[in-house]
Amino acid sequence: MFDGFYTQPPCYANIRRAACELRETYPFVKVFPIGKSVLGRSIYAFGIGELYHGALYVGGVHGMEWLTTLLLFRFTEDLLRAIATGEPLAEIDVNRTLENRSVVLIPCLNPDGVEISLNGPCSAKHLAEFVRRVSGGDTSRWQANARGIDLNHNFDAGYPLAKQLEQQAGICSPAPTRYGGTAPHSEPESRALVDFCTTFQIRQAYAFHSQGEEIYYRYGAHTPARSQLMAQVLASASGYRLVPPDPMASHAGFKDWFIDCLHRPAFTIEIGRGRNPLPVEELEPIYARLLEMLLISILL
Repeated sequence: MFDGFYTQPPCYANIRRAACELRETYPFVKVFPIGKSVLGRSIYAFGIGELYHGALYVGGVHGMEWLTTLLLFRFTEDLLRAIATGEPLAEIDVNRTLENRSVVLIPCLNPDGVEISLNGPCSAKHLAEFVRRVSGGDTSRWQANARGIDLNHNFDAGYPLAKQLEQQAGICSPAPTRYGGTAPHSEPESRALVDFCTTFQIRQAYAFHSQGEEIYYRYGAHTPARSQLMAQVLASASGYRLVPPDPMASHAGFKDWFIDCLHRPAFTIEIGRGRNPLPVEELEPIYARLLEMLLISILL
């Protein structure tokens, strides 16, 4: 990857440049947008294999949690290099691991939110004044998309319950975080992810957030029986804890929708520990700790 990509927060210009560089360096990878954000930024995906029935990895759902974007770019690049060279990754034969398997990585679902968090209201283009008003002029804690909708509260799984919890917390209109909109899948980013998962019949999904060193794997009666064992393997490989989510984050998330509607395993993985946004210096130690888990997760 070009110099400096992993040592600074991932602005959209760098995300585009990284996507182009990976496509040029590794022509066998499928690089494509699953859709566009509110402000027209591409939501890039990187596919290895036939895409159908693959394992899906999603990061950059929340603006401040951009370290997950760098984490998934790092994993993507290492996978592609290992495939191209035939060299093992963490002592694992990647080509053999990927035989008859597909992997799709979406490092940044919310490019507008990440850009707003990093570069302020002016990066919201025609919505700059709206973002300035909603944020009170400080976007350093911005998690939502450009319309002030928290994407991880915008999925169709317990959505009415999520709205009740929001209202009880006094969140009744667009906000920097935790406002789920007026209807599930109202946002182009959440719709694009839902459409991609259903079209390509994704086998299992891993959603990366920060922070807490925790893994969530349950959602209601449709949690697959094998999810608990899968979660235990992920926890053992990473040293992260298996916990139930905070009540305000217990409905309308991507993991919740994937389990509830597709009846397949999905996991939220909260990387690192500290206060968001985690510093970019944490990328390498977090990645080193999670690499084995990331590779094992392909096989589950």
